[in-house]
Amino acid sequence: MVTLESIEKARLAASAALDKKAKDVVILELKDLSIITDYFLICSGESTTQVKAIADNIEERLRREAVRPSGIEGYNLSQWVLMDYGDLVVHVFEEERRAFYELEKLWLDAPRVEIEGKD
Repeated sequence: MVTLESIEKARLAASAALDKKAKDVVILELKDLSIITDYFLICSGESTTQVKAIADNIEERLRREAVRPSGIEGYNLSQWVLMDYGDLVVHVFEEERRAFYELEKLWLDAPRVEIEGKD
């Protein structure tokens, strides 16, 4: 069985998010900055319904590659869904929540990874 590299997981998750019209999709490389994870994927949806659709599509796309999360938090309320894949942590925010928490500002030193297909 072939396993995906961390960056491949991040890019696949980003593609899945973009397929559901996620906004402001960002991949931050944290390998040299944190022991938490290698990458953060951060994106937004305009509503809790869209946040769920984005999270569902990311989970489905990674599951097809035999990649399963060790945990998912916040799905029921869908204002901030956190999906923990170990070397990748996905944050799907409802837009207002993302603006409130400003997660990217906590990681200003983190390099941003280019995402194919992003405008």
